[in-house]
Amino acid sequence: MKGTVTDTLSPKERSERMSRIQNKDTNPEIIVRRLVHGMGFRYRLHRKDMPGQPDLTLPRWRAVIFVHGCFWHRHENCKLARLPKSKLNFWEAKLEKNRQRDKNNQDKLSQMGWRVLVIWECQLKEPRQVAKTIREFLMEAE
Repeated sequence: MKGTVTDTLSPKERSERMSRIQNKDTNPEIIVRRLVHGMGFRYRLHRKDMPGQPDLTLPRWRAVIFVHGCFWHRHENCKLARLPKSKLNFWEAKLEKNRQRDKNNQDKLSQMGWRVLVIWECQLKEPRQVAKTIREFLMEAE
């Protein structure tokens, strides 16, 4: 097959490496938590009773914040969202499913009356801008 690259790890090694990837308490998520807390806002983490278990839920402002990794959630036009070179069919399907699930969860939350903000991993290179975005988002409710 033209353009395919074989994996340098065995299936067992690849599985072990993939199992170490966190879905909660990631570095980007912790950065956003510190920003939000530092601005004086209080929140709840990963509420299981809400679609998509938002990373931060701010009930007083009827708002939720998701902190998305650019690769896993397919941030459009972002260099961090590039596809792997091997098993392209697998990755395209998996990552598109993630994107669709995100959209469905955000739509459900909006229908329930929640306001949704997504912070992308790449945006955290500019924490002051992210803080400004969060503050503006939360102040819309007042």
